[in-house]
Amino acid sequence: MTRPTSRDVAHAAGVSQATVSLVLGDKWRGRVSERTAGLVREAAAGLGYRPNLAARSLRLGSTRTALLVVPALTNEYFARVHTGAARVAAEHGFGVVLYLSPDGTGPAKDPFASASAALDGVIASSMAADALEAIGGSELPLVMLDSDPAAGGAAAFVNLDLAGGVREAVAHLRGLGHRRIRHLAADVPSWTFRIRADTLAAELGGPAPDTVRSALNVPAATAAMERALATDLAAPAAGRPTAVLCDDDILAVGACKAARRLGLRVPEDLSVTGFDDVALATAVEPELTTVSLPAERVGEQGMRALLTVLEGGTWRAPDLPVALTVRGSTAPPPTGP
Repeated sequence: MTRPTSRDVAHAAGVSQATVSLVLGDKWRGRVSERTAGLVREAAAGLGYRPNLAARSLRLGSTRTALLVVPALTNEYFARVHTGAARVAAEHGFGVVLYLSPDGTGPAKDPFASASAALDGVIASSMAADALEAIGGSELPLVMLDSDPAAGGAAAFVNLDLAGGVREAVAHLRGLGHRRIRHLAADVPSWTFRIRADTLAAELGGPAPDTVRSALNVPAATAAMERALATDLAAPAAGRPTAVLCDDDILAVGACKAARRLGLRVPEDLSVTGFDDVALATAVEPELTTVSLPAERVGEQGMRALLTVLEGGTWRAPDLPVALTVRGSTAPPPTGP
């Protein structure tokens, strides 16, 4: 079967090949009407047309390839970020190459002999920022995800309203009557976690007095919280934390396991909140109250930001909104001994 060409698409849509090139190259705005662009896309989809990316790369000096730098995809959040980025990339004839950190946070070996020759740009999470040093493509356009815009060093930033999420979680716990809130913090040197700690400190009027740090895995979080809760149980009940705000759903699951090991009930004796709202949040019992993050939209926005930069534009967009999802792991604090 003969592969359809741009000429076939032009004939089916009743337009010129130049118009097809503008629409499928996403350069039509202001030059082609919405109706005509729709006709071209419908014709291309109906014919099963796919652009010849190799020929286009030679012609334009572009690889139509973006690098996504994230921790290991065993973390569902980053798998969803990739899904969003790949979806938008495919709509614009781009491919997305993944660069993963073997241990989830540190750099992997550079997979490119020349990053600038193999890639058009880079999208990177702040949690994998160290990996950028291993990539010999510092001159490439860079879009940072979950990163401090004040630090600079990137052509564009895509962020979530993390501070708003922390404030929602604190307001929810205070509304239930909790006055002493423990912070189970991710022991990862990243802006995305620093902003959560800073916001919690601001909400509490100072650094959380009951902060516990843990690596981002369930066994470590369980062990860290078990030690902390054992100390709590030896203290007078009136001074114990009655709720735990966790930086991540993985940490929240560890907190719940630690509570059960010590005979504490969630949420009757201890309320627990998470962050991310991945599938794990509803796989446990009780299901987690957690801050829901639109991970796929982060990936989509990251790719759109990179495309804007590659077109010579400036990316400006507000932080993506987040929302607290209330489930069964939070309740009013215990009133008895």
